[in-house]
Amino acid sequence: MSNILKRRDGFTGERMISIPEKVWKAAKDKTPSLFQLYITYIGYFPRAVGHYRERRKGCEDNILFYCLKGKGHFVIGEDRCEVRANEFMLLPATDQYIRYQADKDDPWTIYWVHFSGDNIHAFNQSLNQQSLKKPIPIPFSDNTIALWGNLYQTLEMGYSIENLCSASFCLYHFLAIFLFPQRHIIPDKEEDVDMITQSIIHMRDNLSKKLTVEDMAAQHMLSVSHFSSVFRKKTGMPPIDYFIHLRMQNACQQLYASKAKIKVIASELGYDDPYYFSRIFKKYVGVSPEEYRISATNAG
Repeated sequence: MSNILKRRDGFTGERMISIPEKVWKAAKDKTPSLFQLYITYIGYFPRAVGHYRERRKGCEDNILFYCLKGKGHFVIGEDRCEVRANEFMLLPATDQYIRYQADKDDPWTIYWVHFSGDNIHAFNQSLNQQSLKKPIPIPFSDNTIALWGNLYQTLEMGYSIENLCSASFCLYHFLAIFLFPQRHIIPDKEEDVDMITQSIIHMRDNLSKKLTVEDMAAQHMLSVSHFSSVFRKKTGMPPIDYFIHLRMQNACQQLYASKAKIKVIASELGYDDPYYFSRIFKKYVGVSPEEYRISATNAG
């Protein structure tokens, strides 16, 4: 296998689209707010024997590689790693030296997407993408492949504004599957659900009750401080704030979908005092329940 010819593409069964820079420039000039992120290249290389790519000056795009079978090897600056089946790598846009290639004996099958944006470095910094320059395991999902196929087919149908916009919006969903897999995988067993998700489900199912952080922490046999710290790190909110957030979300749904009186909605959400409920609602939503109902009804 040592004499395998190195090649960038041309693999049996491959699929690949390159979107011209001029196309994206025209789309962004026309409607810049719709294209904060956009796909520049997308491809699928099955059993890519001899696949090899060297980028001495790095790449201006982010590159997501999803290895379905086999394995491959990466060099990024001074770092080296191996990517195996059911792992992905997200390489942030960089001017560092990059080299990647399929394994000689067990060449990878990969789905890949190049994507960019005018603020791609700020995007990467916000998501701490530097920490993702290493293989990350991800469970296989037919939905992941189906969504890639949707991206590809949309771009294959031509570069109308509608197609480009649809692909860019789908790109966010595609990235979310990799970056936040726990939010897109349905667990086989209840015990497979993580602690914070269990707590949120418990909150959602008990909106009318007076839940306390002590009760939530006790369910997981944790101290209040530790549970609160873990919850806030995962969601960005303290537990009780998140609980109130769910209550207000439900209140919005009821105000829009039903004609129930506000005091009835308040009572169903555990608020005996409708005036206190209205103050809490306005604090979280920005308008009173009455104003929200009017605006939501008019919008519908």
